[in-house]
Amino acid sequence: MYKEYLDFIIDIAKEVGDLQLSYFRGSNLGIETKSNISDVVTRADKESEALIAKAIGERYPDHKILGEEGGFRGNPDSDYLWVVDPLDGTTNYSQGLPIFSISIALQYKNETIAGVVYAPYLDEIFIASKGGGAYMKSRTSDLKKIHVSQKQQLAASVIATGFPYDKDVNPDNNTANVTALAPNVRDIRRLGSAAYDLCCVACALLDGYWELSLNLWDVCAGNLIVEEAGGVIHHFRQNRGISIIAGNASIVEELKKYVK
Repeated sequence: MYKEYLDFIIDIAKEVGDLQLSYFRGSNLGIETKSNISDVVTRADKESEALIAKAIGERYPDHKILGEEGGFRGNPDSDYLWVVDPLDGTTNYSQGLPIFSISIALQYKNETIAGVVYAPYLDEIFIASKGGGAYMKSRTSDLKKIHVSQKQQLAASVIATGFPYDKDVNPDNNTANVTALAPNVRDIRRLGSAAYDLCCVACALLDGYWELSLNLWDVCAGNLIVEEAGGVIHHFRQNRGISIIAGNASIVEELKKYVK
């Protein structure tokens, strides 16, 4: 289902991945800051989004696009919305760390129907469509169906999280949640790319994930991939952007006891 869209997204993601790898660990990143010193953007972010937007505009000229760098563009009255994070994990990317990803999703009438997350350096791609399941392909495996972790005990679980960009000025910055949860899990990871975190939940590399103050482009594709892999996305805050807990139903219920 939605094969036409998925094939299109996969082709774009691979092309964008090649562009990002051409700059990666180089001296021509053009690093700038946006909202504050923690919020960085590179030449690769901007060129990646421009490439994606151009491809969508040529193929689907009547559709609308929401991108992290360029905001809304295209037909404002369209029922179709492409949600694009051209480079999720820019801090990692700018440091030369290999965990970063491209996230592209398509919504129809506010429902996400197709999503792809591609981690170029790791050569891992995650794919889902509404009602069609979730799949992963890597350099060591062919395309295979994926499912969230079956663990039921939080104490045996490895959970990921992240921190908001305003963590230096806003005390509501997730540190209290980390402090509360850390003694009750096997361990906590901070990978640095929300889209990739969600995909790791979808394929059981992580048992759960939570984060607050995210944006739609961070999670649109990843949320669909988790849900199509049998997982749950729980929105736990209304006053801090998009704040979610992800995992299987049991682990999400356990995380809700600690994450506020």
